[in-house]
Amino acid sequence: MTHKKAFRIEGMDCGEEIAVLKKEIGPLVGGELNLSFDLLNRKMTVSTASAAINERQIREAVASTGMQAVPWTESCATETCPVEEGIWQRNYRFVLCAVSGIFMIVGLVIQATHQGDIIAVLAETGGKEPATPLAAILFYVGAIISGGWYIAPKAFFAARKLRPDMNLLMSIAVVGAVAIGYWLEAASVTFLFALALLLESWSVGHARKAIKALIDITPIMARCICPVDGEIEEKPVEAVPIGTTVIVRPGEKIPLDGVVTNGETSVNQAPITGEAMPVSKKPGDEVFAGTINGEGSIKLRSTKSARDTTLANIIHMVEEAQSRRAPTEQWVDRFARYYTPTMIILAVLLALVPPLVLSGGWMHWFYQALVILVIACPCSLVISTPVSIVAGLTSAARHGVLIKGGIHLEAPSRLKVMAFDKTGTLTYGRPVVQKVIPLNNHSEAGLLARAAALEAHSSHPMARAVLSYVEAMGIEYKPADNFTIIPGEGAQGIIDNKSYWIGSHRMLDRLGEESPQLHDLATQLEDAGHSLVTMWCEDHVCGLISIADEVRPETRTVLESLRRSGIERIVMITGDNRRAAEEVAALTGVDEFYANLLPENKVAAIGKLRQEIGHVAMVGDGVNDAPAMAESSLAIAMGAMGTDAAIETADIALMADDLSRLPWLISHSHKTMRTIKQNIIFSLSIKAVFIGLALIGLATLWGAIAADMGASLLVIFNGLRLLKSH
Repeated sequence: MTHKKAFRIEGMDCGEEIAVLKKEIGPLVGGELNLSFDLLNRKMTVSTASAAINERQIREAVASTGMQAVPWTESCATETCPVEEGIWQRNYRFVLCAVSGIFMIVGLVIQATHQGDIIAVLAETGGKEPATPLAAILFYVGAIISGGWYIAPKAFFAARKLRPDMNLLMSIAVVGAVAIGYWLEAASVTFLFALALLLESWSVGHARKAIKALIDITPIMARCICPVDGEIEEKPVEAVPIGTTVIVRPGEKIPLDGVVTNGETSVNQAPITGEAMPVSKKPGDEVFAGTINGEGSIKLRSTKSARDTTLANIIHMVEEAQSRRAPTEQWVDRFARYYTPTMIILAVLLALVPPLVLSGGWMHWFYQALVILVIACPCSLVISTPVSIVAGLTSAARHGVLIKGGIHLEAPSRLKVMAFDKTGTLTYGRPVVQKVIPLNNHSEAGLLARAAALEAHSSHPMARAVLSYVEAMGIEYKPADNFTIIPGEGAQGIIDNKSYWIGSHRMLDRLGEESPQLHDLATQLEDAGHSLVTMWCEDHVCGLISIADEVRPETRTVLESLRRSGIERIVMITGDNRRAAEEVAALTGVDEFYANLLPENKVAAIGKLRQEIGHVAMVGDGVNDAPAMAESSLAIAMGAMGTDAAIETADIALMADDLSRLPWLISHSHKTMRTIKQNIIFSLSIKAVFIGLALIGLATLWGAIAADMGASLLVIFNGLRLLKSH
């Protein structure tokens, strides 16, 4: 049995801090694999086989890194965690950064006044040692202390553990600038680095709020009917037991998942499914927490607790997805692990080699080494990827696409083949009346009324298809008398004192009532994949009703869009018979199909496609197709709205029966990957330029810190653009 303990980590705002925690906490809990992190919520989860998780030891180890850990509670997810209570805890970064900036500006004004010209002060940077009055130095020291208040403990920890990170890089640069008398530059480096960390924290908070907006969808109160006296009482949704009758008035949000028991309305399900149009609801239909009731007042019977609603599952899955790191994100982390010590070594070499080998000035090259340390800060590189991933995951959830981790967000951009199950995926998965063929002077309405009179006694899927069609046509009927089932063939009953039979055309043939013309017509329809309901009376055949699973009308258009998105082959795999598969294949335009497949045959088909072409996605219902989905490169569940099994099985779940989300998903994945690559290339390019300038002795600390902060800002805003992805 696995035991878990979660902590809120105050001060964990960047991927480098996660790396520090892994190194420090890993040995205490049996290795880094027993740790998982949610950067957005500053959450660390410890998973061990033993129940003995030493909380005090973990908290002390976290404190030694310059961060703070408190046990995780539900309130931590809603920004009311004890560690963040109070004005100071919520605003300390901003306050310290602002104080650092003010002190730096005051010091600059004093120095400019002393030297008579601010341009003269700035011109001295990077050249000879500037002359700085004592009053200005005091303000610069204040700027350094306030800006570095939370940076210094982390830098000290990194130095003590011999694990260089960005905090140590900045601290060495500041101390070095002070040592050679560059007080203004030391203060400006500290302030600008604190500002960069503040902006990164803001960007993470912005993405965090985007996810927490999902939580705000659900109302906190429900209007319940007391089963004892019928009185209406408002209760917190957490206190509403399963089976309670809840009233939802027009325009209100539905508080819990349930089934409509009274009233008719339309419900806006866009907050969860991304559907553009409201969906009609009547007694017996499911409704979901967080969706918006339309024009009608309804009563519903709650079917899930507040913790287990579809929306709660979505929020949980999105939050959990952040710990499933994308390959690009893992690459950036590994790169940063080796990149930081490499930059320190390069800075040391730059400070020593030119003066010793080329007889250069010690002060000048020491200054250039400080520039290397400043521009080497990898935070813009490290933060850009998780911000982009989380923004991409959140945007997808808003569009009714639940992606269970960054690794699955990247996967659609690499797909070459998409395999579809037939029933319930390319089709609606329910029998629907396709054709009504009245014979022997019967009208269509008359034939349907008599068929419904007989089918009213049956619960067979084909009977329900006939009844649904008759009700949609508005045809009135009266159930037949003396109804009798003929096992395996059909049924018989009395309508208006006359005997009628309903069943397959083979039953009619067995009774010797089928003409050659009728046999040919029936065979033709069955060859097209239709099932037939034949109706006859005592002296003639009344007509035929053909029933088939209905292909989704948007399917062909969606498949064409998938091809334009880069999908090379579209395949249908089904356990249905070949005739039905051929009919659906012709209507949808798939490239090829496999029929009569058992689950193990579907697995083999997916394995063959992967071997032949490469990355294959399997789109199915998430339950019947689970083995094939597990074999695929990417498992996508259709129609996961309200289906917990589908959400659990798939890597990606489409929260509504909307195939058009598939081209959107591939486009969104490509856009996310482009954004991540843009961020990585831009961050590395800026650093390469300034490292090159430092190597030839032309860089300045001002330029380096401004470039690094600018890079951080640009990659963050570029990543957050994904929140508005359409």
